[in-house]
Amino acid sequence: MKTKRPSRSHDAGRVNLDNVAIVLFRPQIPENIGAVARAACNMGISRLHLVEPLCLDEVRLHAMATPAAAHLLEKMVIHEDLGEALGPFQYVVGTTARLGGIRKEVKSPREMAARLIDLSRANDIALLFGPENFGLTNKELRFCHALVTIDTSRCSSLNLAQAVMVLAYELHEARTDTPRFQPRLANTRELETMYAMLQETLVKINYIGQQNPEHWMLNVRRLFNRHGLLSRETQVIKGICRQIDWYVRTRLAEGKKAEDRDTGESAT
Repeated sequence: MKTKRPSRSHDAGRVNLDNVAIVLFRPQIPENIGAVARAACNMGISRLHLVEPLCLDEVRLHAMATPAAAHLLEKMVIHEDLGEALGPFQYVVGTTARLGGIRKEVKSPREMAARLIDLSRANDIALLFGPENFGLTNKELRFCHALVTIDTSRCSSLNLAQAVMVLAYELHEARTDTPRFQPRLANTRELETMYAMLQETLVKINYIGQQNPEHWMLNVRRLFNRHGLLSRETQVIKGICRQIDWYVRTRLAEGKKAEDRDTGESAT
């Protein structure tokens, strides 16, 4: 006879799985989605989000999910935009098999799970997985606070559900005897509003180039994501951007007035 497991949300020494969600970006195969639901259910994760899924054939989904994970499929949330899907989350972990470039600072699944023990108590966590054929691109990884890679012996590419199971298992098993307080961070929606304003300001003062500013902003994003910003801190940065914008506009207006005055004096 099976008994219902008690919620672990009260256990400060383990990951609060109630605050963890699996987010699949552009999944292509219904059977993989069903298998992901089953893996998440096995490890105590009950939140599943899909972004731009290619096919949602009910029969194929449920065939792999089995009746045990059918409730995850019934509750899963479908999104049309990745930014909108990640908006409510305070911490996003992106998965990658490719390394190098902006993918230098990566954690192992076990290291990632240990980090999330403290974070998951007051923050909603998204584990982000890319399409089966090529994974997440740099465009999607810009939303991520941390990257995780699964070290393999030979073939580096894992089936989507296999990758979810590895990460979910490490979250399920992670423990610490010395939990630390971790405040609630700014969510992705707040961060993206701040980054948009910051990018506009940095372009305006020629700190970053007008050509491909999103690329230059990756270093700025990594800096802030490494430390984690609180909601009130994003407001401070936005306030600084507004003040810089006011100062630039004021100086430009004063310069224009001086130029017009000089032009008028020369004419007389």
